[in-house]
Amino acid sequence: MGFLACSLKAMSRYVIEGGYPIRGRIRANGNKNAALPCIAAALLTDETIVLSNIPDIEDVHVMLDILSELGAVVARRGPNEWEINCGAVVDNEIPEEPAMRVRASILFAGPMLGRCGKVTLPPPGGDIIGRRRLDTHFLALKGLGASVEVNGRYVITANKLKGLDLFLDEASVTATENALMAAVKAEGETILRNAASEPHVQDLCRLLNAMGARIEGIGSNILRIRGVPALGGCEYRIGADFMEVGSYIGLAAATGGEIIIDDADPEHLRMCRIAFGKLGISWKVDGRTIHVPSGQEMKVIKDMGGMIPQIDDAPWPGFPPDLTSIMTVVATQVEGTVLIHEKMFESRMFFVDKLIAMGAGIILCDPHRAVVTGPSRLRAAELTSPDVRAGMAMVIAAMAARGTSVIRNVYQIERGYEDLTGRLRSLGAHIERVGDEEC
Repeated sequence: MGFLACSLKAMSRYVIEGGYPIRGRIRANGNKNAALPCIAAALLTDETIVLSNIPDIEDVHVMLDILSELGAVVARRGPNEWEINCGAVVDNEIPEEPAMRVRASILFAGPMLGRCGKVTLPPPGGDIIGRRRLDTHFLALKGLGASVEVNGRYVITANKLKGLDLFLDEASVTATENALMAAVKAEGETILRNAASEPHVQDLCRLLNAMGARIEGIGSNILRIRGVPALGGCEYRIGADFMEVGSYIGLAAATGGEIIIDDADPEHLRMCRIAFGKLGISWKVDGRTIHVPSGQEMKVIKDMGGMIPQIDDAPWPGFPPDLTSIMTVVATQVEGTVLIHEKMFESRMFFVDKLIAMGAGIILCDPHRAVVTGPSRLRAAELTSPDVRAGMAMVIAAMAARGTSVIRNVYQIERGYEDLTGRLRSLGAHIERVGDEEC
């Protein structure tokens, strides 16, 4: 998609008539944050990679477009299934326009170093949720033997990548993924300490092992990678998007509805279950299916001694930061007071001024903390989505509110949620997507 088309798409909007509880059954889509590094990892081999359960979302399309511009052969094999062959890729310069539309473009650094020994990257794009440093990426790549030159673009080169015992200065997901993709073909053994261990990092590790890599410690904060001279093709299916699942759980609770989510991978929702439980919200598990019933208690469970509870994010297996926006909206519909503490991104909570304008009882203490007291009867409003998760939180708020709301800049939301309007309508939501020509 070109820049003009992308800009026009950003002008589209949702028109939502609130006050209707959702009811129905859906299947969880594949993990967006697993799909993106797995797509980049295709650069590590000349053989064909087949990825399935890939969500049909904007960020995926941009990453596939970048591979195509580099010379890869990319073909859709079926719904949510892509075949990628990078055998013809010789260019090591990542195209600027698509790269600046997606944060995940930084993930081409590691595999391109492993493939070509050099990569030129423009600054990555993505959500505007505060400072998102790249220092840990460069620390890891320099440790493996690369040099980094910054001059408006990042030029990263390495004559030979060599393994080492490396401690990351933060448990960054994308830095861990870049280090993994550079280390799998490096000479010798690499030990990554303080590595991120989210389900999407685990998916990337399992894909790389299916390609012939030798990675141990998957799911822990210490990864041991023994370098191999070459990787081969494979077929791999990524897991469920627990952020999407958490969003639909929040939607059901906030609207007083009921939902059954199949293929939800409940084992990745343990901390989410604890956090939702603080708001009097629970669900039942049957294999890979979860059932969020109606008639939830929707009452804040105080900490021992009658203290106000806190929901705060942390690196995995802590509560995921991408769901703090969702939890903030859900808390407006719950009886009692809770503190939402978003420790990782200093701009993510700024969207709450829109919720306050809708009638929410929220005090924004500082860029990281909000005290929410409910339940509040929300009013319809005109809103603009600042990022993927805050945008979805606004959708939930609009569906819980009385009246008709308008949400603009829906491109940001659709970067992370496949066929959102269609799926919501299947659950009984009153939502329409108004196209570019009517903006």
